[in-house]
Amino acid sequence: MKKGNWAALLPIGVFLVLYLGLGILFEYVLDIPMGFYNIPIVVSFLAALLVACVQNPKLSFDEKLKVMAQGVGDKNIITMILIFMAAGIFVGVVGRSSAESVAYFLLSIIPAQFAVIVLFVVSCFISIAMGTSVGTITLITPIAIAVADASGFAVPLCIGAVMSGAMFGDNLSFISDTTIAACNGQGCAMKDKFRANFAIALPAALVTLLIIFFRSAGTQSATAIVKDYNLIQIIPYLLVLIGGIIGINVFVVLLIGILSGSIIMLVTGTIESTALLANMGSGAAGMYETTMIAILVSAICALIHEYGGFIALIDFIKRIFRSKNGGKLGMGLLVGAMDIATANNTVAIVMANPIAKEMSEEYHISPRNAASILDTFSCIFQGVIPYGAQMLVAISAAAELGKEVTAFDIMPNLYYPYMLLISSLIFIFVIPNKEK
Repeated sequence: MKKGNWAALLPIGVFLVLYLGLGILFEYVLDIPMGFYNIPIVVSFLAALLVACVQNPKLSFDEKLKVMAQGVGDKNIITMILIFMAAGIFVGVVGRSSAESVAYFLLSIIPAQFAVIVLFVVSCFISIAMGTSVGTITLITPIAIAVADASGFAVPLCIGAVMSGAMFGDNLSFISDTTIAACNGQGCAMKDKFRANFAIALPAALVTLLIIFFRSAGTQSATAIVKDYNLIQIIPYLLVLIGGIIGINVFVVLLIGILSGSIIMLVTGTIESTALLANMGSGAAGMYETTMIAILVSAICALIHEYGGFIALIDFIKRIFRSKNGGKLGMGLLVGAMDIATANNTVAIVMANPIAKEMSEEYHISPRNAASILDTFSCIFQGVIPYGAQMLVAISAAAELGKEVTAFDIMPNLYYPYMLLISSLIFIFVIPNKEK
C-alpha cells in the first residue's frame, strides 16, 4: 500500500494558480473580454505535467514515461478520445441551422404568452441534440432577445430560460463532452448514466417550467415571433437521441447520425460534397483541445496516483464524509470545486475522474451513479458561475443586439441549476438508490 503524499498534488495546484490566477487577472483586472478563454489551457496543463515530472527523483524519467503511457493508454481514455472525434464529425456534418427551425416552429404554434417556456423547452431539446450548452446559447440567445422585444418579457428572464435549458441538455446529451468524459472515466454505459441522470434532471426541469410559467403569467404579451423554418434537418439529431436511449452502441449511433446527416444535407442541396468533407474535418478539429486536455490530465493523474497524491486526498475526504451518501456529496463537491477553478465542466470532470473512480470503489458507489454525480454537479456549478463560457457568451450575444445585461441580472433567473442542486441532494440523502 502506498502512503498518502500531499506534495504529489502540487501539479494540480500549479495548474490552478496559472489558469485561475491569469483568468482573474485578464477578466477582472485588465478587463479583457472572455479573459478566462484567452489563456491557453493546454499550455497550463503542460506546465503542470512538467512539475509532475520533476517531482519524485526516486523514479527515473524513463519510468515516469511508462507511468504516463499506462495512464494515457487506458481503455476508457482511448474510448473517450475516439467518441470525442466521432461527435465532432457529427456536429460538423449536420451543422446548427436546425436549432433556429425548432425554435421558430414552436413559437409559431404556441401562444405568445408562453414564449419563455418555449425558449426553455427549445433550449433543452437543442442542447440534447447538439451536445453543447455554449452552442445552444449562442444560437438561441438572439431569438430570446427578439422574444423579449416583441412580447414584453424581461431580457434576463428570457436569457435565464435559454441558459437553463442549455444546461439541461448538456447534462443529458449522449454526444456531450461532459457525458462522454464522465461515462468513460467511470466505466459505465451511456444509457445507464442517462437513466440515473434523467431521474434527477426531470423533476428539476418540471419545477423550472412551473416557476417560469408563474414568473411570465402576468406579462402582457404583444406579438408572436414568426419566421421560416425547415424541420427535416432535425432527423439526424432524433436518430442519435433515440439510438442512445434504447442502448445502441455509441459509435454505431454516431455513425448513423453522420450518414443520415450527410444524405439529408446533400439531397436537400444545403451543402456541396466538398464543403461537407471540409465540415467533417473542422468538426473533428474542434475537439482538438478537449482531446489534448484528456491526454495531458491522464498523464498528470497517473503520476499523481503513483506518488500517492490520491491516497492522501481520499483519506482526507473519508475523515469528513464517512457514509456512502456523504461520499456521493464529497464527489459532487470535488468536481464542483474543480469547475469553479477551471470554469469548464468538461475539464473539471476529466480532472476529477481518477479521484472519483477510487472514491466510488472506497464508498461502493456504482459507476453509473458516480458518472451521474460528476456530470450533474459540474453542470450545476458551470450553469451559475458568472465567469463561465455559458454566461459570457449569453452576455456577449445580448450586447451585440444592444441589450446590456450583467451576470448578476441573469443569475437570479437561472432556475434550473438551482432546482437541479435541490433534486440532486434529495436523491442522495432522501430517496433510496440501489447500486448496480
